[in-house]
Amino acid sequence: MLASSPLVSTASTSPPRKLGVALVGLGNYSTRQLAPALQHTTNCRLAGIVTGTAAKAESWAKQYDIPAKNIYNYENFEQIKYNTDIDIVYVVLPNSMHAEYTIRAAQAGKHVICEKPMAITVDECQRMIDACREAGVKLSVGYRLYFEPHHLEVRRLGTEKVYGAVKMMETSLGFSMADPTVWRLNKKLGGGGAIMDLGVYAIQGARRVIGEDPVAVTAQGYVRDKTIFKDIYETMMFQMEFPGGAISNSTTTYTSYVDRLYATTGYRWFGLQPAFNATGTTGDSSEGKISFPTPDFQQIRQMDAFAQSIFDNTEPRASGEEGMKDLRIIEAIKNAANTGKRVEIEWQS
Repeated sequence: MLASSPLVSTASTSPPRKLGVALVGLGNYSTRQLAPALQHTTNCRLAGIVTGTAAKAESWAKQYDIPAKNIYNYENFEQIKYNTDIDIVYVVLPNSMHAEYTIRAAQAGKHVICEKPMAITVDECQRMIDACREAGVKLSVGYRLYFEPHHLEVRRLGTEKVYGAVKMMETSLGFSMADPTVWRLNKKLGGGGAIMDLGVYAIQGARRVIGEDPVAVTAQGYVRDKTIFKDIYETMMFQMEFPGGAISNSTTTYTSYVDRLYATTGYRWFGLQPAFNATGTTGDSSEGKISFPTPDFQQIRQMDAFAQSIFDNTEPRASGEEGMKDLRIIEAIKNAANTGKRVEIEWQS
């Protein structure tokens, strides 16, 4: 049973106080994951909300005992800078709004967690990073799996070459979303379909397991139902080449269920299935099960770790630079799918 690696602590000392978090956008993810997770965090707490819906403001205030002075809408959002109850703004809006509200939050003097994908383009990511740096606040992307114990274990197995050097990986995530009214299927709001929404997981599943960034990609995009998937790919398959010689093959799709991470060094292998969903992860390998106890919400460790980086004045593990790195890879994948060519990725040294 492969459960011997130590988990990374998210709280080195007791916090001086819990940092107040304001959720911007009260959709499904905030409602079902983030708000409940914040009831169990050690370093932070749910202190405020930002919503354009009066009914949501009322119900959330009642459910979570949020005072009226900590409830904002999108018109008076800038006033949040005067609220000492709120230390962190968590942007949980459609992808096209991530850059705007991250920058506005930074200018209000608040630390920021931005949901993934960090933005629509690499240029937007850079503007977000610059704005937070200029304001002297910290920026993180909502990468919950950077702190999930099964993912930390497969990262250890890969980067430490416990079974030898990884030669090949498969990383895929998909589910059915055949609803044209969902904002993720709107290219302007979502940025490009499943590759933007789910591609981050498949990309990270490969690059983080071996601790390398891809140097080239190829990709294929498919659309079967053009009445629903307009101007975006329904399914995207892509391959990444890594500098150490490893290769990966991945699928992201809005039509079928798949949730898998697999890595092989030859005859030895390890992986997770399901791998990327927010409700549970299980692992296996050629040497035995990969199993850890996990909390009800993966976001607990994620948000506590960000708060701890504020206390310690250290760079967040799931930094803005990490988010921008994934967007650079996604842009290369979309270019490869559109052109049918192998696209090289140049990384600044």
